[in-house]
Amino acid sequence: MRLILLVLAVLAFPSIAEEEKSAKAWLESMSQALQTKQFKSSIIQLQADHIRPLVYLHGTVNNKEVAFLEYLNGPPKNAVRVADTVTFIEHDQPAYSISAPRIQGLWPAIFASNINSLELGYQFVLGGRSRIAGRPGQMIRIIPVDEHRFMSQVWVDMETHLPLRYDMINQDKQLIEQMMVIELIELGEPASILVEAEKQELPPVMNPAERIEGQNWQFTWLPAGFHLVVKDHHRLLGSDESVEYIALTDGLVNISVYVARMGDSPMPDELITRNGLSMVVEQVGNVEVVAVGKVPADTLNRIAKSLVLK
Repeated sequence: MRLILLVLAVLAFPSIAEEEKSAKAWLESMSQALQTKQFKSSIIQLQADHIRPLVYLHGTVNNKEVAFLEYLNGPPKNAVRVADTVTFIEHDQPAYSISAPRIQGLWPAIFASNINSLELGYQFVLGGRSRIAGRPGQMIRIIPVDEHRFMSQVWVDMETHLPLRYDMINQDKQLIEQMMVIELIELGEPASILVEAEKQELPPVMNPAERIEGQNWQFTWLPAGFHLVVKDHHRLLGSDESVEYIALTDGLVNISVYVARMGDSPMPDELITRNGLSMVVEQVGNVEVVAVGKVPADTLNRIAKSLVLK
């Protein structure tokens, strides 16, 4: 009986017999798997009081990465990626395409990219092992090196090295966001829907709106690892008010900053939105700065206050 139990344990956790890998090595294996494996994942996404069931398929067709994301609740909504083009298909508007290396709204995009870029703001620590969706998973903690961001943890399937679960947790140990696989199937060939998607003539990539040259706002302070990825100046839809939009990221977390003239009505100093985002509003000179992101409110406050006009 003891021998049978030992055999079953090895079958359940095949990687126990392998040489212990570092936390970073697990993340690098996960990155490689997300880019190269043919698979189907059924996923539950939890954000505050929102629960969304999703299905995600990924494969390689004619040497191109192809992926398909379907939202299972509510009106039909899908996203298809062929190479670096993502097309959104919704029931109430024409399909449209953008240029992007990943479909947003699933696993953090950095998980399928260069893990090294996270090391400026985080350290990687091995956690325990547990079963998720009936599969053994190795947990990796992604711990911030400062108080300016939240901790994350990801469970990596020990057989396929694909992600099984992702949690973001705030400083009070409360869950901000969770992605959990409820079924993972590795495929021997790309799913038929991916093969068909690669053949389709999808809508052309939308031309980005022409940038109106605005004022040169810059930050005197950002947490280590954060950098600017987008800066745009435009009028808000349905309004004559002009705003400057600045997008920041550290690879794992995105922060949006909006700069506009002071409004007639005062806005709240701070609030937590329903999807786990923090938002702060600061007055800098004669403008109002709104910063939004899944980081501590104190971080957003400091970023907003560091904005200067060069």
